[in-house]
Amino acid sequence: MFMAWLPIQAVPAATEIYLPLGASGQVQVVEGDTDRVAAVIQDVGNAHGLAITPDLRYLVAGSYTETVLGRKRVPPKPGEMSEAEHQRHHQPAADSRGTEQGTSHISIIDTSSKTVVRRIAVQGAVHHVAVSPNGRVAVATHPGKGGVSIIDLRQYQVLQTLATGRAPNYVAFSPDGRLLYVSNYGDDEVSVIDVESWVQKHKISTGDQPGHMILSVDGRTLYVNNVGDGTVSVIPLAGKGAGRTYTVGASPHGVALSDDGKSLFVSSQEENYLLAINLLNGAIRRLALGPAPYHVTALGDGKLYVSSRAKKMLWVVDQGTLAVRKVIELNGIAHQMAVAVHQ
Repeated sequence: MFMAWLPIQAVPAATEIYLPLGASGQVQVVEGDTDRVAAVIQDVGNAHGLAITPDLRYLVAGSYTETVLGRKRVPPKPGEMSEAEHQRHHQPAADSRGTEQGTSHISIIDTSSKTVVRRIAVQGAVHHVAVSPNGRVAVATHPGKGGVSIIDLRQYQVLQTLATGRAPNYVAFSPDGRLLYVSNYGDDEVSVIDVESWVQKHKISTGDQPGHMILSVDGRTLYVNNVGDGTVSVIPLAGKGAGRTYTVGASPHGVALSDDGKSLFVSSQEENYLLAINLLNGAIRRLALGPAPYHVTALGDGKLYVSSRAKKMLWVVDQGTLAVRKVIELNGIAHQMAVAVHQ
């Protein structure tokens, strides 16, 4: 008897987006296909930095709250935040700050059970984090300490701390995992670190007060927003070609690349818009978006998630048209988002 073979149907990828909600002590989980909140992870501390391991099993969340001799301490103010915002965001007020170096922690979260399974003590408030492409180490920036912690994710311990410069802000690994880039907000430079030796090789000059960064998929170009002068630096890492600087408006914050790598998206908190820069011809489009567009993340499906610094909400934006598809209500202000695509 003849039997017809039917083609195997591909199983669509499922996307989860993890949003650390700072002082709320939560990470909310949003389904990428429905843009709805599907779960809430509790007891993660004041998580600003968040990254996911390559196998998608664990999240690494860094707390921006320090404890000194048994009391909470207000962490150092990020350069892109006004002092008034900083004091509203953190309690107690500034007159209770200690002079000692505080202790904070990294939470390791199981993405299956949605629970914290480990905590690792670190010195200094954690702003942003990154996980190496091989999943063996995580790196956390400490703006008040002038360096980063390097954390072994197999032994769950700090391997070492490394000085990088004044007020290290954001961190990113090269695609091959051999280099680490750290933006030093207070020095107008990006540190380039050899991962095998953990030795700083050199520094790259940027604009005024570099903050968030993103690497091109091939690792050849670094995009850095400069909070102090309202620009984005396009820095070629291979060869001797000159870079380019785009003016993007006051208080730029989040940066993300389009799925095809041809456009760069930048949020301007103070001027209340999202920009799309065509990296082929330099053309710039603007989407009025407010209040205070903050972190920006590309999902890989033609969408962007943009959080607000002023409200507990998230915009879902179409990468091509810059149309707002949806607004998602949250339990707090969303910071460094992590995306997991499950095949």
